[in-house]
Amino acid sequence: MHRAGQIAAEALAETAKHIRPDRKTIDLDAVAKNAIRRLGAEGSFTKVKGYHYNTCLTPNDQVVHGVPGDYVLREGDILGVDLGAYYKGFHSDLAYTFPVGRVSKESTRFLAVGRKALKEAIRDIKVGGHIGDISNRIQTVVESGGYSVVKELVGHGVGRDLHEDPPIPGRGKKGSGKELREGMVLAVEVIYNLGQPNVQLLADGWSIATRDASISGLFEHTVAVTKEGPLVLTQKP
Repeated sequence: MHRAGQIAAEALAETAKHIRPDRKTIDLDAVAKNAIRRLGAEGSFTKVKGYHYNTCLTPNDQVVHGVPGDYVLREGDILGVDLGAYYKGFHSDLAYTFPVGRVSKESTRFLAVGRKALKEAIRDIKVGGHIGDISNRIQTVVESGGYSVVKELVGHGVGRDLHEDPPIPGRGKKGSGKELREGMVLAVEVIYNLGQPNVQLLADGWSIATRDASISGLFEHTVAVTKEGPLVLTQKP
């Protein structure tokens, strides 16, 4: 699983080099696909029934599960890139939201809060802790920044299947939920909006967007629970 995570991280880094104005999202999916295959893995998302892409790409007001296509990136957009690698029977899951060219100060601050929420939530992953510790940290950081956590979408366990128990909400109370045990692997996700938390499913049947058209951010790492503390598997080596 650690290697699966490293492959995902390398694929994300390669894809990020191509994020710029005038690029189509389908072209970015091709970059990710080629990187994952070159590194000896398959795209985790291609294992999802009915989904035929290696990434989910979410510009601006799209929240998660954005289908790559003919959307052309523009200066000032933000773009969430979500991908995973399937390697020797195990999955990884990773996401990051990038600025496209120069973005507004509002967008810059918004993305900084999401990065902070994920970093601090990972610090709360320890043997004997609880899922609620992670959830509460995400909620606290996001709401302290003046933003809203999407209630309907959650992080999850990850392993032989891309989506496993336990669910990891972005809201919760400390000490609540499943106890964290050594060897568990979690896909911790910060899914949040600039405006209201309400979301809607778009006509393609996959993409989820904000109801109020405000921008949305997504940050995610695959993290193992160890006696020494959290081990982030989706770090570029």
